[in-house]
Amino acid sequence: MKLDFWQYTHDPLEKVVVLIAKRVLGEGARLVVVSGDAEQRGTISRALWQAGPDSFLANGEAGAAGAERQPILLSDTPQALNGADHLILADGVFRDCPGFARVFLLFPPEAAPAARQAWSAQDGHADIERAYFAQENGRWVKKR
Repeated sequence: MKLDFWQYTHDPLEKVVVLIAKRVLGEGARLVVVSGDAEQRGTISRALWQAGPDSFLANGEAGAAGAERQPILLSDTPQALNGADHLILADGVFRDCPGFARVFLLFPPEAAPAARQAWSAQDGHADIERAYFAQENGRWVKKR
């Protein structure tokens, strides 16, 4: 599994989710976006629907009818009800996520200590490939 740590500093969280979602869907994959905060999921959903002047990124809540058909599923738990193999942990809380090919942990600077703990907890797991990304001058730069 690829495990990416994304520390956002310049863009709001929902803009980062849209960026990743566009890439994931562009690869023909499906996505689950997890947040324990229903209001945050609502903000992310609106941003996905308004992703561009000529486009939108269809999404729905895990508990809604037709959830299994959604290309992007918003949920409070990391379950791939839509068959997704990519996962965004949007609320900055690390969770074990077996079954996903790629997991993105998004976090603001104030959550960096918890992200460092999550990073260290993966030491010795040969099946996990970690990377850390940070924003520099508005661009995403891979640090490790």
